[in-house]
Amino acid sequence: MEYTLEEKEGFMREALKEAEKSLDKDEIPIGCVIVKDGEIIGRGHNAREELNQAVMHAEIMAITEANAHVGNWRLLDCTLFVTIEPCVMCSGAIGLARIPQVIYGATNAKFGAAGSLYDILRDERLNHRVEVETGVLEEACASVMRSFFKARREQKKVN
Repeated sequence: MEYTLEEKEGFMREALKEAEKSLDKDEIPIGCVIVKDGEIIGRGHNAREELNQAVMHAEIMAITEANAHVGNWRLLDCTLFVTIEPCVMCSGAIGLARIPQVIYGATNAKFGAAGSLYDILRDERLNHRVEVETGVLEEACASVMRSFFKARREQKKVN
């Protein structure tokens, strides 16, 4: 799956729109889209607080929707675009769904499992490895997170 920079940025902007949905609900603003044949087949945003479910990360929501769209648990020939580097749980789900390509915006030094803290997606000991690209709209993706956590810290000072 080859994408032009313009296409990558367009899909990452769609992931950023998903992140805004999280932000509107006072969730950590991470968004995700899954693309097959140039079409978005799955969308997701963090919804842990909203749904009171620890596993409702953006990637999990998008994988679930994409599985329903294709009628299969395997998401072959798909690309997952996510604003922030996937965590350990989401990296595991990406591998289990057999998604061959992940493109993310900003790294996650505290929880990242796609090259920062861990590198589950490219671990040669696992039976499925994923092509990973980073840095697409990196500043925009990182900025959303920085703003969210800055506001949260300021709110804690007030309370």
